[in-house]
Amino acid sequence: MAMLEDPDYKLDEQVGFVLRKAYQRHQTIFSEANPGGLTAMQFSTLYGLAMGPGPISQNALGRLVAMDASTTKGVVARLQARGLIEMEKDMVDKRRYMLRTTEAGRALLTECVPTMKRITADTLAPLSKKEAQTLLALLSRIV
Repeated sequence: MAMLEDPDYKLDEQVGFVLRKAYQRHQTIFSEANPGGLTAMQFSTLYGLAMGPGPISQNALGRLVAMDASTTKGVVARLQARGLIEMEKDMVDKRRYMLRTTEAGRALLTECVPTMKRITADTLAPLSKKEAQTLLALLSRIV
């Protein structure tokens, strides 16, 4: 069986491969910290909702935290089941429901944010402060 030979292609130099490895490292750090028993998507959703302009629709929340509609629906259902967010009918458009954090959701966020800061610091620990800023700036340009 012949091996593929292409001197211009090295797997460990490909952006997708390196991003996946970096993400796996971050996910391991996140999982070990287990902030409030939330997944990364649940935290992002709860945080986005708490820091947003007020009660917002599920679709707007999904766009705010960069999740598709079906993923957002599942995350919202799990956060509701834990009593961290609540839903009510929109006063203007009776077909739409508006979401907001509960007192318990805001309290959990207050508890989790220091852990989230540590997770970010631990993920970026191999880099200098300037390198970490550059990495974040470059990643922001490609998303």
